Amino acid sequence: MREKGIVSPSVLDDERQFEASLRPSRLADFTGQAKLKENLSIAIEAARRRGEAMDHVLLYGPPGLGKTTLATIISNELGVGFEQTSGPILQKKLDLTGILSNIRARQVFFVDEIHRLLPDVEEMLYAALEDFRVDILIGSGPGARTHSLPVPHFTAIGATTRQGLVSAPLRGRFGLVLRLNHYDAEELQRIVARSAAILAVAIDQGGTEEIARRSRGTPRIANRLLRRVRDYAQVRADGRITTGIARTALDLLEVDRFGLDEIDQKIMLTVLEKYAGGPVGLNTVAASIDEEPDTIEEVYEPYLIQLGFIDRTPRGRVATDRAFEHFQVPRRLRGNQRTLF
Repeated sequence: MREKGIVSPSVLDDERQFEASLRPSRLADFTGQAKLKENLSIAIEAARRRGEAMDHVLLYGPPGLGKTTLATIISNELGVGFEQTSGPILQKKLDLTGILSNIRARQVFFVDEIHRLLPDVEEMLYAALEDFRVDILIGSGPGARTHSLPVPHFTAIGATTRQGLVSAPLRGRFGLVLRLNHYDAEELQRIVARSAAILAVAIDQGGTEEIARRSRGTPRIANRLLRRVRDYAQVRADGRITTGIARTALDLLEVDRFGLDEIDQKIMLTVLEKYAGGPVGLNTVAASIDEEPDTIEEVYEPYLIQLGFIDRTPRGRVATDRAFEHFQVPRRLRGNQRTLF
């Protein structure tokens, strides 16, 4: 695991507020994910016309694609309150009971990392999602009894990076199950241009293209790189982001033309050089680069697979011919280390 410095809570709060300022607040301003937006717009409009709570929504996909932003947008479009929590925070049934007992009619209740709910908390959520009630156990032993409290009809929105870890009973209680996919270069260019306008940063077309190309198909990374390039432009240039300035700043950050950062390169070079292209197990790769297996699997691998650099197989991770070519590593035969020409 990478070493983390000590950061004050106020600095983290400022960072979150800064990130939030770049997020769109309406569906019309949300770039990309056209099919998902169409499904959501229909569901939102139908709920508004009926004056009812919208059906529950499960959003899944890699991190940084806008799941939290979409949950906030749904709340704004419906004109209702927004309550947010996450799976790891809900450690006891009482935690969930406290939230649900205060929920208001048609309110949006957002649960991030919903796949990390504890089993007993998840079971309590079943009744709330399907029957709009909370079952509370009163007393203990033979005299214990269950008391059901009604809950106003609300809209639950779950978000997960690992849909496969969401249990079938929980997944079945969501009326809309929607996947967010990585963004293409043109969509990311629009996101970078919009964020630059919000930040009052002058940027030309070449600058937006360079940042978008290296953003791994992820808006969160695009906004982060834009801020770093902005810093470089203000300190080492005249404040305007051009193609050359963006390229120099991103090279300094060691983000290559595919958006691969230091950890991506460590993963690939470990598979390519140390294990001759694989197959090699995930835990072995993680131990080799001192990183958590879950972080590699959830954050880094999806994009490497999308680029066609690595394959998941029953025997482990295997590098592709494209990876050998991009990283300029000669392919060797396992065992005798002969180079193939």
